[in-house]
Amino acid sequence: MSAPSGQAPAVKALNCPGCGATVTIRGLERTLSVVCESCHSILDAKHPSLRVLQKFEGQQHIQPLIPLGARGKLHGDVYEVIGFQVRTIHVEGVAYSWAEYLLFNPYKGFRYLTEYQGHWNDVKAVRSVPEVTQTGGKPAVRFLGETYKHFQTGRAETTYVLGEFPWQVRVGDDVTVMDFVAPPRMLSSETTEDEVTWSLGEYLPGGRVWEAFQLPGRPPGAMGVFSNQPSPFKPKTRSMWAMALLLLGALFALSQLLAVVSRNEEVFSGRYSFQAGAAEGSYVTDIFPLKGRTSNVELSIRTDLSNNWAFFNLALINEQTGEAYDFGREVSYYFGRDSDGSWSEGKPGDSVYIPAVPPGRYYLRVEPEMAPSARSMDYTLTLRRDVPQFSFFWFAALFVVVPPILYTLRALTFEHARWQESDYASSGEGKDDE
Repeated sequence: MSAPSGQAPAVKALNCPGCGATVTIRGLERTLSVVCESCHSILDAKHPSLRVLQKFEGQQHIQPLIPLGARGKLHGDVYEVIGFQVRTIHVEGVAYSWAEYLLFNPYKGFRYLTEYQGHWNDVKAVRSVPEVTQTGGKPAVRFLGETYKHFQTGRAETTYVLGEFPWQVRVGDDVTVMDFVAPPRMLSSETTEDEVTWSLGEYLPGGRVWEAFQLPGRPPGAMGVFSNQPSPFKPKTRSMWAMALLLLGALFALSQLLAVVSRNEEVFSGRYSFQAGAAEGSYVTDIFPLKGRTSNVELSIRTDLSNNWAFFNLALINEQTGEAYDFGREVSYYFGRDSDGSWSEGKPGDSVYIPAVPPGRYYLRVEPEMAPSARSMDYTLTLRRDVPQFSFFWFAALFVVVPPILYTLRALTFEHARWQESDYASSGEGKDDE
């Protein structure tokens, strides 16, 4: 008979037929087997005298991180830890073991906590059978509208038990386990000769477990990346890329506005020739006006150099104040063919920006230089006023995208580490997730 609403059913105490120690049964009629805490014999809870199902033959006694009988609140309900088992799989001769804690609430039934190297999952059995499908050419299942990718398949053996269970548990029991993941959830099937059962787990930080059961100290630190551990980088990566795209859009709009409001006006252009070794190579140009607000000036040099070089000593001089902007520019262009084919180096033209030049009347002082044996050079000088410069926007765009790129790389590394522990260790599955 069920206990009245609001009252916890009383526990039942019997004696172990093997050692005489008191055995407490908390799950009452739902318990099918119970482990004596003294001699670790597995007992038949339905037998009037607790018939021994299996005697403990191991050498190692394992202390659960959450003691049997501990009570904690999960999902707003109080659960008591009534069972504990260790299960082990072998992969390429290496044993991997994890712990399972059986929790019981007389009105909500059973649920489980699993722990592997500091990673916890809150697990509950599900009754409906997931739909078998595929994703990315690999097995998958769909459950409640979500696709779970196959992670691994293994043969799990029960290697240690304590407490009581709603089935007749024995050390040495084994099942075929298949895990499918959609972080932070994991859908698992356990297959025996008689049945297939499914369970749904959700990743739970160890701190949440310690808080729920009010355990002393701190939980063991999590090692590595677990199969359904949510990526700490993925959500922030998406938000960072969204912000980066917004900022890039703003930068693009600002660059277009700059292009519209800039005058980009040609104020001077002249074509000249230069002969190396000439008596006087320097000259000044005609005077030209620079109008409008204080802004930059771009000087472009275009030459007909061929396998040669030239250097230009230049100065932009304000006719009224005498203020001069001195600068120089080297232009070189070489080309040819060798055993690897055609090659070229440099270019026959160049340009230079002079920032923040106030309006006024200006002229250029030009003094070209070339090697004495060089043939003559024809060149053109072109001066433009208030030219939009986009180099700042490229640097700003690079600054904007670097953080999300770094976070994306960290997210990919996290996913790679996750799938390195799966049956698809070399498939790079994590890249598809991103």
